[in-house]
Amino acid sequence: MSDETRTDGGAVSAAGSDQPAGLLAEIDAYRVALYLGLLAILAFFLIPIESGLVTSFKTSSGVSGTLPFAPPTPEVFTLAKWQAAFDALARGLINSALYAVPATVISALLGSFAAYGITQSNWKPKYKAPILALFVAGIFIPYQAVLVPLSQFWSMVPLQEALGFVWALGISSDYTGVVELIVTHVAYGLPICTVLFRSYYKNMSEEMIEAARLDGASIRRVYRRIVLPLSGPMFAVVLIYQFTQIWNDLLFTLVLVQTESSTAAPIVLILAGLGQSLEGQDFALRMAGAFIAALPTLAVYIMFGEEFAEGVAT
Repeated sequence: MSDETRTDGGAVSAAGSDQPAGLLAEIDAYRVALYLGLLAILAFFLIPIESGLVTSFKTSSGVSGTLPFAPPTPEVFTLAKWQAAFDALARGLINSALYAVPATVISALLGSFAAYGITQSNWKPKYKAPILALFVAGIFIPYQAVLVPLSQFWSMVPLQEALGFVWALGISSDYTGVVELIVTHVAYGLPICTVLFRSYYKNMSEEMIEAARLDGASIRRVYRRIVLPLSGPMFAVVLIYQFTQIWNDLLFTLVLVQTESSTAAPIVLILAGLGQSLEGQDFALRMAGAFIAALPTLAVYIMFGEEFAEGVAT
């Protein structure tokens, strides 16, 4: 018989019982293809990283005598490249942190202040719109377009003379470039920080803020007691984004610090010339230096990873 008897006296078609199995097989095939595609994309992005990592553990002869993605054999394995890269970049790590950390924090705070003023203040919309348009326009100004005006501006500012009391303490005057980098990155990063915070504050509960105002809270008190404590996820997004952009920037560094021999040379400037000599490029040394330079940004993402995911989701 082609039908099976049910417990309630009915019948179930054998053809009908085969349909779920066929559907399950179709879903499984789709999932297998999907996972294979995702693995292929993952391998496409990870192979260059894997090649650079294994190269950093090879001797110079091992780099030229083995495939780029092949793990180092015991004969060519060495940690000397990492030690040499760290010795060369240690000064740059400190110098980069001296301007990347304050510039990131200041630009995030100022962006939060500006976004709060645009979204939650009692300004008329006809005043808010032009100010917001200026912030949005600032995002699309390329670095290359401001290099010459930036150089001319800082050449006219007597910053080195104004900070003479700092140099009197024994600190090298080369660190004038670090101060210039802080101000420059704050100014350049303020538009994107403001726009990001504005999108977050636009979705904030207006009833809660209005209730605080009815209780007599001023605009500053509302920000300090309500808005700022709720801004943690978006602060994580802005801090990670800004720190990564500032830490990896080379153009402003070339204009304001100029040379890797400077006492205040950041890590990206030192890294640009690492491993170069008349004999050729030491690729293992350069790869080790690149991974060392990337560690701080990776650490920041790990520190604020959960808040970053929450901020992006909102």
